[in-house]
Amino acid sequence: MDETPSDLPPSADEASRRLTEKDWQADVDTDDAGRGQEMRAAITNVVVGLKKEFYGKGPTKARTFINENYVFCVMAGGLTRNEQTLLAHGEHDLVRAYRLRFQEVMAEPTTRAIERVTGRTVIGYHSQIVFDPEHTFEIFVLDGAPEGRAGV
Repeated sequence: MDETPSDLPPSADEASRRLTEKDWQADVDTDDAGRGQEMRAAITNVVVGLKKEFYGKGPTKARTFINENYVFCVMAGGLTRNEQTLLAHGEHDLVRAYRLRFQEVMAEPTTRAIERVTGRTVIGYHSQIVFDPEHTFEIFVLDGAPEGRAGV
């Protein structure tokens, strides 16, 4: 079977552009809007886009916190149906292991997107999920405080 380019996974550059150039926050409760919050809103948009575009389902709530060079994103909701089924059968470790492995695969496009938004280099990235209550965390350590820009 011949693969067309649209059947192939996107490159890291293409994936990072997808995450920064589209508004992913429709139907997501965020608290990042408002005066002076453009950077937080842009980062939230990236992590929500990551979940919607590449995991297949996005969160219902999302919020980003920035403290100097640390970026901490918290999301609620967004488990896929198959993950919910596995959890109902006690497979918490399997769902967590899968999510963490997938985060490793998506690390390059995700960090590139955060770098585009913040104007800083990501020197550390970690993702985590907890199930009761369900929350996902995306943590980025930057090489310095963001430059105060939210554009790409």
